[in-house]
Amino acid sequence: MGMEMRSVAKLVVAMAALAMVMATTTTAAQQQFSRQEKAAFVNLHNKARAAVGVGTVAWSDKLAAKALEHARYCRKQHIQGPYGENLWWSGVGGSGTPGEAMSYWVGERPYYDYRRNKCAVGHQCGHYTQVVWRRTSYVGCARVTCNRNDIGTIIACNYSPPGNIDNQRPY
Repeated sequence: MGMEMRSVAKLVVAMAALAMVMATTTTAAQQQFSRQEKAAFVNLHNKARAAVGVGTVAWSDKLAAKALEHARYCRKQHIQGPYGENLWWSGVGGSGTPGEAMSYWVGERPYYDYRRNKCAVGHQCGHYTQVVWRRTSYVGCARVTCNRNDIGTIIACNYSPPGNIDNQRPY
């Protein structure tokens, strides 16, 4: 192998290593929710749940830790697992408050057709139905500042027991 080929090979290896580091380095800052923000999540969930006559949820640090695992990836895709999951993200530079995420998720309420147990055509409503899922007892959320992949801040909330089970109504 000539000197020029070795240099190219080293450059390719270095670029591949850098790409792997960039792919696994996901966050600029992990922001723990304050006690007040955790209470806001619980209160906003319970307000939406009371509106449809289902019981309350409580905060779970275990679910929050699991949500943080997902949020660290700074990706918009859901991760399959044993918990229900809602995701919210801002554009680059967004702050990400409990009120912003909950407003988005609960804002899907008009698109849930209870009679048909489906979302209106062309609309999402699964975030809303997860918020009000009658069997869910615990919620835990995490927030990460990404500032990449067109995501500024991502909030992930996990739910236990999970909702959105086929052929079951949320309430």
